[in-house]
Amino acid sequence: MTLRHEIVKRLADGQLVSGNALGAEFNVSRAAVCKGIKKLRQLGLDIHSVPGKGYRLSHPLHILDRDTIVAALAEDIPGFGNRLRLLPEVDSTNRYLLKHVDDFGKKGAVCLVEAQTQGRGRHGRQWQATPYRNIMFSMAWFFEAGVGQVAGLSLAAGAAISQMLVNQGFRGVGLKWPNDLVWQGRKLGGMLVDIRGEVNGPCWVVLGLGLNIDIEVLTAQKIARPWAMLSEITDQDIDRNTLAPSLIGAVWKMFGVFEREGLGYFQQTWEQFHAQSGKPVVVYTHNGKLEGIAIGIDEAGALLLRDKRGHVHQMLSGEVSLSPL
Repeated sequence: MTLRHEIVKRLADGQLVSGNALGAEFNVSRAAVCKGIKKLRQLGLDIHSVPGKGYRLSHPLHILDRDTIVAALAEDIPGFGNRLRLLPEVDSTNRYLLKHVDDFGKKGAVCLVEAQTQGRGRHGRQWQATPYRNIMFSMAWFFEAGVGQVAGLSLAAGAAISQMLVNQGFRGVGLKWPNDLVWQGRKLGGMLVDIRGEVNGPCWVVLGLGLNIDIEVLTAQKIARPWAMLSEITDQDIDRNTLAPSLIGAVWKMFGVFEREGLGYFQQTWEQFHAQSGKPVVVYTHNGKLEGIAIGIDEAGALLLRDKRGHVHQMLSGEVSLSPL
C-alpha cells in the first residue's frame, strides 16, 4: 500500500488528524506526509488543513473493501476473488488490464481502483474523477470470434448499467450515444472500449467505466463540460462497497449475454434510456455536420438520424460527437 492510500484510510472518518500523528503512525517524516497530502489534492481529493490541529477530509468517505465486494459477488461469479484487482492507484484501468489479461485465463477480469492518474475518455480526453469518491473500473473479456463480434458492446453496457441504476432508485438516468451516461442533460459517466488481438482472430476486449458519485470542487474545476453525479439524484448516503459490486455484476452478466446474443438483446433497453430520442440534434463528423432527429440505433449500434428531407442516416461510433441543437 502507498503512503497516500494509508493517509486517506486514516482520514476517512472525516476527523482531524495531525501531521505528526500521521508521520508517527506510518513511520515517515512530517515532510513525507505533506508530500502525500499535496499529491492527493493534485488528484482532486479535498483535504482541509487546520493550523495547529492537522488535516481532515471535507466529508467522510467509504474506502473500497475487497472482502465486502468479493462476498457480494461470490454467488453470481464463482471464484471472483481470483479475477479482481482492487488497487489504490493506477495510471489507467484499461491500460492495466490490457497489460495483465493473460494472468487471469480467458473468462473475465476486473481492475477496480480508487484513483487514476491518466484516466481516458473518448477522443483521447482525460477522464477527471475525484479519487476515493467515485467508481472507476475496467472489465476484460475474451472473444473467440474476434473483433467483428464486438460491435455495439458499449451500447449494451450502457443499457445494462442504466437499468441497474434505475432499479436501485437512481431515477432519470439516460444514455447519450454512443458511450455516455447522462442525467438531466449532463454527463454522469462514460465508457471506453479497447481491444487487444488480431482483426480476424480471437481478441481481448476491455471495457472501462467511470461513474460520478461525488465530484469535489478541486476536480470540478478541471471539467469543461456539464457534469452530474449520483449524489444529486438521491438524499441517501451512497456506499461504494454496495454499488461497485452491483455495477460489476451487471457488466459481467452483460458480457455473457452479449457474447451469445449480440447487441440485439439490449437494443430495446438502450432505446428506452436514449435521452435524445425524437429530439433535434446536430452530429459533427470529420466531414462536417449533419442535422436531424435522433430516432434510435440499428442492430450494429449505429445512430439513426432522420434529416429534414426524411432520409435516414447511419452514424457510426468513433466518428461523431453529439449535442443538442
